[in-house]
Amino acid sequence: MNYGFIKACAVSPALRVADCPYNAEKTIEAMRQAAAGGCQLIVFPELGLTGYTCGDLFLQQPLLDAAEAALREILKASEALHLVALMGLPVTVDAKLYNCAAVVCQGALLGLVPKSHIPNYGEFYEKRHYCAAPAGVKEISFAGQKTHFGTKLLFRCETMQAFTLAAEICEDLWAPLPPSTMHALAGATVIANLSASDETVGKAEYRRALVSQQSARLLCAYLYADAGHGESTTDMVFSGHNLIAENGALLAESRPFAQEPACTELDLGRLLAERRRNTSFEPIAEGYETVSFHLPISEVPLTRCISPTPFVPADDTARAERCELILQMQADGLAKRIEHAHAKTAVIGISGGLDSCLALLVAVHAMKKLGRSMDSILAVTMPCFGTTKRTRSNAEILCQELGVRFTEISIANTVRSHFADIGQSETSFDVTFENGQARVRTLELMDLANRTGGLVVGTGDLSELALGWATYNGDHMSMYGVNAGVPKTLVRHIVRYEADAAKSDTLRAVLLDILDTPVSPELLPAKENGEIAQQTESLVGPYELHDFYLYYVLRFGFSPAKIYHLAKAALGERYSNEVLLHWLKNFYRRFFQQQFKRSCLPDGPKVGSVTLSPRGDWRMPSDACVSVWQAELDTLI
Repeated sequence: MNYGFIKACAVSPALRVADCPYNAEKTIEAMRQAAAGGCQLIVFPELGLTGYTCGDLFLQQPLLDAAEAALREILKASEALHLVALMGLPVTVDAKLYNCAAVVCQGALLGLVPKSHIPNYGEFYEKRHYCAAPAGVKEISFAGQKTHFGTKLLFRCETMQAFTLAAEICEDLWAPLPPSTMHALAGATVIANLSASDETVGKAEYRRALVSQQSARLLCAYLYADAGHGESTTDMVFSGHNLIAENGALLAESRPFAQEPACTELDLGRLLAERRRNTSFEPIAEGYETVSFHLPISEVPLTRCISPTPFVPADDTARAERCELILQMQADGLAKRIEHAHAKTAVIGISGGLDSCLALLVAVHAMKKLGRSMDSILAVTMPCFGTTKRTRSNAEILCQELGVRFTEISIANTVRSHFADIGQSETSFDVTFENGQARVRTLELMDLANRTGGLVVGTGDLSELALGWATYNGDHMSMYGVNAGVPKTLVRHIVRYEADAAKSDTLRAVLLDILDTPVSPELLPAKENGEIAQQTESLVGPYELHDFYLYYVLRFGFSPAKIYHLAKAALGERYSNEVLLHWLKNFYRRFFQQQFKRSCLPDGPKVGSVTLSPRGDWRMPSDACVSVWQAELDTLI
């Protein structure tokens, strides 16, 4: 399976102005290299068969005849190549000249797409030679074939209908209403732009932004092939600045003047998923004609970056900016709730673990926003059978350094009394033994909040909610869940960000030690040496895997097979295929089983594109069956 991927490239071969046979030879050479490399789509620059800078030579019949002959040679050479290629040339229709993109596939001229917007300002004087694209689509004969001529053309792959291609030319993108807007609404998932954009200071940055934003706005892949070396430099230079973007992300780029292609894989399944969920994207296909083509579709080896941590930016600066923004979002949400509830205190169960640490840091920021004393925060540690010296000590040091009120409530006797009430043995380390402690802790926090006129700040994170790793009506419940939109992998980085910004060495040291502490609910007795006995990731699996799965399940609705494929590409060096598949199956099982906990979540701020609030982005029945997903998982090896 290819999981909706195609390999594509934008190429700027060296050319000679007005030397059509030479330019055809270089085009064919590039096509053959691309096909040998597994490429299914290649885009060349505007007027690449003649050169963009031919000037009044475009009005010479010998040049026009040579361009048509060059296309004939390309068509013949393409018969053995399993790819679609777009190249630029001048075409005469009804005694008028048009700047066109020829769409070629395995010997067939699928169509000729004329340029809609003809620039005639600054260094451009195209209206001297070319007419703007006429309305409608018509059939013409060109290069020995009958073909379609017009802008409203879609080219759809029969063997992979997610691959639907359309074209525009250079200035079309720079116009207020680019033709690609209507192409995308008509169904095009891939837009090819054949361009001859001369290079000036600052233009590369603008071009980059333009391509990226258009791909984001249209939820499409956008390939921009720019004229390069060989064009006349009489008054302009061309850098061959090729770009490929997908839904706002720049996937591949050639450096200006480097004479190199831009190549990557396009995830067309991802684009269709985005369009399904975006109700503002309303299809309009009136007046369009669809031309079908056939390509053998095979698995596409992935060279594009598949981040192993999709919630966490790889760049240090971007990661720090995201951590700061999320902290501010969490703090602002909590501040509003405290203000609205007229709460005198924010009560937090502080365990010395990662999530409660972040919740406390958020509460500190919230109180600063409100201009209130840190005494308004009441941090409560509630040691019981599994609490270790390390976490208990870290909890107290953290609170001291942050200047918040700290109190300890040992719940062991209360839990024992409760066990006696229900007939639970203290030596039976079952789910009742664990959950009883969690519920007693929540009881203490809720009643303490009532007594102090405050509210309980929840500590559970997004990853725990996805897996249902919370005790129902225990740590599952609070009056405001500040971490509900933050996945575990990102929690770590936010706490590390705060450690880096710590004003004292002691605060930084305790934050780093909390980061280094194994994730655990500490509900089972510690080991004889005092170390934590119960480690969450050995029970439910590594959080970096579950966060990876969570992102693709919720954000794009990908199939289990595609998520497994992506996981192997992103995480295969650290985990075996068997381990990846084992925890993927575990994720789906727990995700479906535990929806009932998410159906009654407390309020909490959305901070990213993936959230599980039943009032926000995720609506799912608590008794949905996993059998369809499980059946696909069972076919994977």
